[in-house]
Amino acid sequence: MTDRTAELTIGDQQLELPIIEPTIGNDGLGISSLRNITGDVTFDPGFANTAGTRSSITYINGAEGILRHRGYSIEDLALNAEFLEVAYLLLFGELPNQQQLAEWNSGIAGHALVKEEMKRFFDAFPNNAHPMAIMASATNAISTFYEEYHDPSDEEAVIESAIRLIAKMPTIAAWSYKKSMGMPYNYPRSELDYVENFLHMMFHLPTEETKVDPVIARALNVLFILHADHEQNCSTAMVRGVGSSRANLFTSVAAGISALWGPLHGGANQQVIEMLKTIVEDPEEDAQSMIARAKDPDDPFKLMGFGHRVYKNHDPRAIVLRTYADDVLATVGVSDPLLEVAKELEQAALQDDYFIERKLFPNVDFYSGIIFRALGFPSRMFTVLFSIGRVPGWIAQWKEMTEDPETRIMRPRQIYVGKVERDFVRLADR
Repeated sequence: MTDRTAELTIGDQQLELPIIEPTIGNDGLGISSLRNITGDVTFDPGFANTAGTRSSITYINGAEGILRHRGYSIEDLALNAEFLEVAYLLLFGELPNQQQLAEWNSGIAGHALVKEEMKRFFDAFPNNAHPMAIMASATNAISTFYEEYHDPSDEEAVIESAIRLIAKMPTIAAWSYKKSMGMPYNYPRSELDYVENFLHMMFHLPTEETKVDPVIARALNVLFILHADHEQNCSTAMVRGVGSSRANLFTSVAAGISALWGPLHGGANQQVIEMLKTIVEDPEEDAQSMIARAKDPDDPFKLMGFGHRVYKNHDPRAIVLRTYADDVLATVGVSDPLLEVAKELEQAALQDDYFIERKLFPNVDFYSGIIFRALGFPSRMFTVLFSIGRVPGWIAQWKEMTEDPETRIMRPRQIYVGKVERDFVRLADR
């Protein structure tokens, strides 16, 4: 905070609001005393113009298409780092050296198992249960095994919780998938790295030897990094909101998973695939007809995977995936009509003035859904994969919030528009 102020006039009252300066980005107007002084509140549906915290984790410039974690560009991290390096960076503020990374990887590998009692938990769900429902429930459930780590003010407990959450997420995700498919669960293997281990638990069958393709493992590593954190989005806000009540880290992350499941948030990549299926299966639809429908103001149809709430330029994560996707698809050798339609749709949109003028470029959900499908993941697992990648960001945001002396329990205000005062009418007289 600096000595700079902004003046706000309400009727005959004048207030001086402190200006909170960032290291980069938008200034903030400090309005925390507004209601106490004037009795008024601000009105900001969706909190699109409200900063609820100061954060040093992630910086986004939507106008210029910039995304950085702790000062490092997402392009550099995605192309040069391993996912667990980025997780360490988000939590501790610096990239690890070789010894720190070895200890970090070893700690996570050592906690990949979940308690054997959890098998009965997974078995209790119906076979057609969505993996995201199982994942959110299981994340909350494992907190019951680690009650000694629930204190947000205990630094060691927070780190131990973080290690266990990052370690167990691939196991929970893979078991959620295996349950939904009616297949036997696979246990983690300590000789495999984080991504390889997840792929093993997902696709290994006891009837045959399954080898992890390094091309697929590298592609998934990049996808996890691209989803690792994205500032104060809906699911992160939920993690912080639940955590502001001093709820434990496991429960707070479970809330984030539930929020991510929504089709306007993490579920968008699955909707991209559903849209592409519609084009392939309907002989009257093609890329051009979908473009025309998206431009028609009288048609409720929305072109999924294009445009972004924050980015008013290219999504930098999408740029990474766009250049990466062709190599991955060529190496994997996938032949899929949905992928061909996706390429046609992408080219049509990028050359259409309507989309260019409105800066409706393909976003990360468009490309991630295509690549997830090419790598062999069913569409119901797409948001689960997003969750695995996002866990380090949720943990880092929760940790930062609990360490911030300015943190208060989240309690938004409202503008009441209901009935003012009414007399009670007895049931017999209604």
